[in-house]
Amino acid sequence: MTLDIIYIRAGGNGWGPVDQLADLTAQLLEGNLLTLKDRGEVSITRKLLGQLPRHRSGRRSLLVLASNPAHLAYAARLRHWLPGYRNTAAWIIDSFWSDRISRMAQHRGHFDHIFITDRELGDEWASATGAEIHWAPWGTDTLAIQELPTERPVDLLRIGRQPAAWDDDRRTEEAAASAGLTFEGRPAMDPDPAVNQQNVRSALLRTKFVLAFSNLVSPADYTHPTRDYVTGRWTDALGAGAIVAGVAPNAANQTLGPGRTIEIDPEDLSHGIKQIHEAIDHWSPLVPEQTHVHARTTLDWRWRIAEIARTLDITAPHLLQNQLDRLKPEATTR
Repeated sequence: MTLDIIYIRAGGNGWGPVDQLADLTAQLLEGNLLTLKDRGEVSITRKLLGQLPRHRSGRRSLLVLASNPAHLAYAARLRHWLPGYRNTAAWIIDSFWSDRISRMAQHRGHFDHIFITDRELGDEWASATGAEIHWAPWGTDTLAIQELPTERPVDLLRIGRQPAAWDDDRRTEEAAASAGLTFEGRPAMDPDPAVNQQNVRSALLRTKFVLAFSNLVSPADYTHPTRDYVTGRWTDALGAGAIVAGVAPNAANQTLGPGRTIEIDPEDLSHGIKQIHEAIDHWSPLVPEQTHVHARTTLDWRWRIAEIARTLDITAPHLLQNQLDRLKPEATTR
C-alpha cells in the first residue's frame, strides 16, 4: 500500500510540534510527504475542483494532516482524482474550529475517515462531513528524550500565553523568589521550528512544574472564544516528566489522565505561587519518571499513528512496530 501524506502548515509560530509530527508520521508509515504552506484564501480553482466526485482506485491511500479544518481544501489536487485513492483520511489538529470545515470535506465521499483532537465534537463532524470520525488527540514524542533527569533545578517554567496576572515574567519571578522558588520565563524563540522545539524540550527537562492555562482564562485573538482544548504544552510537559500547573481544559482528564495537572488561581499571583509551593512540598524525584512512563504508554504520537495505519488498512512497518514495542509498559521500566 502506497501512502501519500499532505501536511498543510499554518503560518506563525507554535507549530513546531506539528511539523515534527508530520515528519514522524511519514517516517513511521513510510509515506511520501508533501508539505504545503497555508497561503490564506484557497484559490477559486481549487475550491471548484473540490466539488468534483472522487475517483477510487488502486492501492494508494491519502492522509491529510491539517492544522485547521479550512486547510482540507488543499487536498484538491489532480492526484486525488487521477489515478485516485483507495482510502482517504484527514487528521485535524485544531478540530475545535468546526465552523471552518472546508467545502471539500463537506462534499460526501472525499474523506472516508477523519481524525479529530476534540472528542466531544464527533457528532458535529460526522454530521458535517458524512465521514467516519475517530478521536486522535494531541500527543508527544517521548522517544525523542534520550535522558530523563530527576534533578530539576527549576521549580516553575512559563510556557506560552498566560492570563494577565501571570503574563509578566519578571513579576512572576519576583513572587516566586519571595516564596523560595525558582522560576524560568518563556524559552527563547528561534525562527527554525526544529531548534525552537528543542529549546522548549530542554527547558521542560529542567523543571518540576509548567505554567499553562486554558484559553478560557487565558484568551488570545487566535484561540477559540468558547471552547477550550488541550494543546502540545500539556502533552510535551508530561512527556518530559513535568507536571502542569494552571487551569486545565475540560478535556484534560480524558486526554491526559487524572491527576496529571494541578489547579492554581489564574487571577491572584500571590495565591497561585502559594499553591505551587504546597505542590512542590509534595514533589519527589520519582515524579518525572512516573509522569514520563504514563506519557509513553498513553500519550505518545505513535499510538495515534498506529491507529491511523489500522484504519487505512496499512500494515505497520517494522520501524513503527519496533518503536511501539518500546512504548509498552513492560519496556518502560529503567
